[in-house]
Amino acid sequence: MNQNRNYLLRKVPEITALFWVAKLLTTAMGEATSDFLANAMSPYVAVALGFVVFVIALVLQFRAKRYIPWVYWFAVAMVAVFGTMAADVLHKQFGMPYAVSTSFFAVSLAVVFTVWQKAEHSLSIHTITNTRREIFYWLTVMTTFALGTAVGDWTANSLGLGYFSSGILFAAIMLIPIISRRFRLNEVFTFWFAYIITRPLGASFADWFGKPVPHGLGHGDGTVSIILTALIVVCVSYMTYNRQEKRMENKI
Repeated sequence: MNQNRNYLLRKVPEITALFWVAKLLTTAMGEATSDFLANAMSPYVAVALGFVVFVIALVLQFRAKRYIPWVYWFAVAMVAVFGTMAADVLHKQFGMPYAVSTSFFAVSLAVVFTVWQKAEHSLSIHTITNTRREIFYWLTVMTTFALGTAVGDWTANSLGLGYFSSGILFAAIMLIPIISRRFRLNEVFTFWFAYIITRPLGASFADWFGKPVPHGLGHGDGTVSIILTALIVVCVSYMTYNRQEKRMENKI
């Protein structure tokens, strides 16, 4: 009974293949949308706007009593947009090298993980059943997005790999958590490792599709953002429908 109660109280989705599809789509969308807004208006206005919508999304998520697909993924999408902006601001507005911002966010993530572990004795997302754990969870999510953005920019720009080669690199690195699961290694580690890597993976390919030739395919950040947003809506709609179907089955 207690296990079933904890399942109902959980504020995060089950980790399925569809979860990772939605995660990749939101990471890519966040990169394209952030870059589009930063070029379409003043960067300061873009960051302020991104922060306001980001706060609204988190308020909705924290007020929800259980996992609601559109609320959760709206929050993830806004973290993707604002997390990208936060990482970009350090480089573009303050001149911080990508290697330094990568190190900064890596240390920040390590601190969040350490404090979370000491406070709750678990980093598993299956234990997100109260407000304090949810705060730790979203702090971690926010930091992973910023770290992933910095890492992707570092490989593409500072190391000179470009967007497409960076995407291939991170796709190869994603094999690590996949192989680790086959050998039944620590599930918490493999989850968060994959969660971090999906950020530069999705962002690299979003940049490759959107950025001008010869750096990318030249489709435009705005176009890429709209297409990815539409795909996210379809994905989340299916999640909502599938969740309702399962509830109906449980009642029969």
